[in-house]
Amino acid sequence: MADKQSRKICIVVQRYGEEVNGGAELLARQIAEKLVENDEVTVLTSKAVDYMSWADEYSSDSEMLNGVTVKRFSVNHPRDFTVFNAYNSRFMDGLLPEAEEKQWVVEEGPYIPAMLDYLKDHKDHYDVFLFFTYLYYPTVMGIPEVADKSIVFPLAHDEPFLKMRIFDNVFTLPKAFVFETEEERKLIRKKYHNYYIPGIICGAGVDVPEDINNIRFRKKYNLLSKYIVYIGRIDTGKNCEQLFDFFLRYKKENPSDLKLVLIGKPVIPVPENEDIISLGFVSDEDKYDALAGAEYLVLPSKYESLSLVVLESFSLSVPVLVNGECEVLKSHCEISNGGFYYLDYEQFSHYMDVLLKQKEIRTDMGISGKKYVENKFNWDIILHKLHNLIEMVSADH
Repeated sequence: MADKQSRKICIVVQRYGEEVNGGAELLARQIAEKLVENDEVTVLTSKAVDYMSWADEYSSDSEMLNGVTVKRFSVNHPRDFTVFNAYNSRFMDGLLPEAEEKQWVVEEGPYIPAMLDYLKDHKDHYDVFLFFTYLYYPTVMGIPEVADKSIVFPLAHDEPFLKMRIFDNVFTLPKAFVFETEEERKLIRKKYHNYYIPGIICGAGVDVPEDINNIRFRKKYNLLSKYIVYIGRIDTGKNCEQLFDFFLRYKKENPSDLKLVLIGKPVIPVPENEDIISLGFVSDEDKYDALAGAEYLVLPSKYESLSLVVLESFSLSVPVLVNGECEVLKSHCEISNGGFYYLDYEQFSHYMDVLLKQKEIRTDMGISGKKYVENKFNWDIILHKLHNLIEMVSADH
C-alpha cells in the first residue's frame, strides 16, 4: 500500500477497544489497524465498554492503540432502561410518532453531543469519515455534519428499526457506502432507492492467529467431552433462548456427554444445566482455541449483516449450523457448502445428528468453508477496494 497517497481518515463508531465485544466494533478496529499502515487514522468513540448501559469505563480522553489515535467522549448519561424501553415498546407497537424518533435515538445512546461538536469543528481536518453501523446516535447525528466526506458501513439487516424515518439521512446523505454482503446491498437499495450513491461490497478479512491449540483450551477449562460452541452476545436479540431450548430438547432426546459452550457476555440468564457451559468474555486466544476444538459453531441469530464469527469458524475448517431465517447466514452456507441452516427444531435436530455423527461430512464442510473465506474474504482485495473508494470521496475536496 506504500504507493497510495496518505489520507487523514476519521472513523466514527459507538465503542472501540480490545475489551469491546461486538462484530461491528471489531470490524471498525480491524479496518482502522489496517488503514493506519498507510494513512493517519483517528477514531471517535465513547468511553463505554458495555452497550447496554453506555456507562463510562475508559478514563482517558485520548490514547494511541496499535498506531491508531483514539479520542473518547464521555456519555452524557447512561441508558435509562425504563425510559428507553418505554420509547422502544411504543415503537414496536406502532405508536411512536416520527417527531419522537430523535428522542428514541438519544435514549438508545450512546448520547455524546460533544462528539458532534468535534465533528463540526474538525470537519476540514480530515479527508474522509467512516461511520460504522447505522443504528446509533454517533452515526445518525454525525453524518449530517460531514455528509459530503462520509462513507457509511451500515451493517444493516432486515429489522424493524429500518422503518424509522430518523435513519433516512444515514441512507440518503453519505458520499458512499460499504456493504458487507450482496443481501445487505439489495436490502438498502430496495428500501431507499439510493442508487445514485456509490457503493461497494467489501465483506471483511479474517485474521487468525498462528498459535491455536484446542488442547490448551480443554485443559484450561477442564473440558473433556465433545462440545459445540456459540460465540457472541448472549441475548434475546441473538435468539439465544431458542438455542437453549433446542439444545436441551435435543440432549433429552439424545443423551450423551455433549456440551454447549457459550463465549460472550451474558445479557440474559443462562440455564443452570451441566451441559451448558458459559465462559463469559474470554481472550482471543481462548476464543480461537475453543473454536478450533469444537465439533461445529452454532449461531441462532435471525439478524446478521455479515457475521465475522462464521468467517472465523470457516477459516479454521470448522463447519457451522445457523438460523436459516437470516438470509446472510443462509447465503454463507449455500455459497460455501461450509454448513447447514435450520428453520425449526426438527431441522436443527436432524443437522445436529449429521454433524455429530458423520465425520466425513463435517470434514468436507470444514474444507469448503476454509476455501470460501480464502477466496472471498481477503484483506488485500478488501483494502484495495476501500482505498479506491476513499480516493474517490477525497478527490472532491
